[in-house]
Amino acid sequence: MRKALLIGINDYPAGYKLSGCVNDIHLLEPLLSRNGDGSPNFDVLLKENMGSSQDAMQGIQNLFADSTEVSLLYFSGHGCLNNTGAEIVFPDEIRDSGQYVGLKMTDIMKVANNSPAANRVVILDCCYAANMGKPDADVSYSALNNGVSILSACEEKQTSMEFSGNGVFTSALCNALSGQAANIDGSITLGGIYAYADSMFGAWEQRPVFKTNVSNFVAIRRVEPRVSVDILRKLKEYFPTEDTLFKLNPSYEETNSPEWSEYYKTRNPIADPHHVATFKELQQLVSVGLVRPVGENHMYWAAINNKSCCLTDVGKHYWNLVDKKRI
Repeated sequence: MRKALLIGINDYPAGYKLSGCVNDIHLLEPLLSRNGDGSPNFDVLLKENMGSSQDAMQGIQNLFADSTEVSLLYFSGHGCLNNTGAEIVFPDEIRDSGQYVGLKMTDIMKVANNSPAANRVVILDCCYAANMGKPDADVSYSALNNGVSILSACEEKQTSMEFSGNGVFTSALCNALSGQAANIDGSITLGGIYAYADSMFGAWEQRPVFKTNVSNFVAIRRVEPRVSVDILRKLKEYFPTEDTLFKLNPSYEETNSPEWSEYYKTRNPIADPHHVATFKELQQLVSVGLVRPVGENHMYWAAINNKSCCLTDVGKHYWNLVDKKRI
């Protein structure tokens, strides 16, 4: 079971209103509720313009109450930093006090840390978001317990920006979940999302922050793999050891045949259908950085000139995953 609570607030009192936060949660909902192939992913609960921190805390407690595989909290709205620490802000508190006040990030961390869920994820698109999980005088409330991860839109003293009706960070997050941050096997993890989002911001812009205490990244979403699992599993077939050189010759190149002689010089041995099929799979592995030609810049010339191909360092990593039956 996977659960996600998405909170987006635009409707703050006059002078405090935002425009993109409700849009943010509606952009995220379809990306979290379904994987790329349409299969179910998270059971998503949307909360637009939630008024009070009390209501929010009740929702957060319900989110983290169960022994789920993943429980994910997303908040888009105002954040503040005051003498009680960092808080996420709700409209009713501003109306009552006339100032930014809300729900302490340390209180949210206490709930997440004590949750029986295997993986607890908190994603904040608000100002001062990186204060979430920051150790303070009450370390037990703010340190990350095992299985807890935090992805924040900006650093501790930075503000989070909106542009064209959406949070800038959340736009990057949605692109990442759409597949831009996918691993070779199609899995999208928080580590991949952070790496993608971080690459979208310049040195002078808001900087996303990632904090985690996990031994393995869980997939937040899955999309179509860049290379099929069947081809990945052939790494050991094509390369019996990590350091194997796969010998090539002109019979692996499809255009090295009489029907292509008008355009290409034909060499012996001519194209063999079985070898050509293998070569196409090797070229797919080249396209994702797992295999490279040896002694040539391109696989075409490696075949034509009787050279070889071998695993890259990343390819060796995936070879080991196949060897350990983890793929």
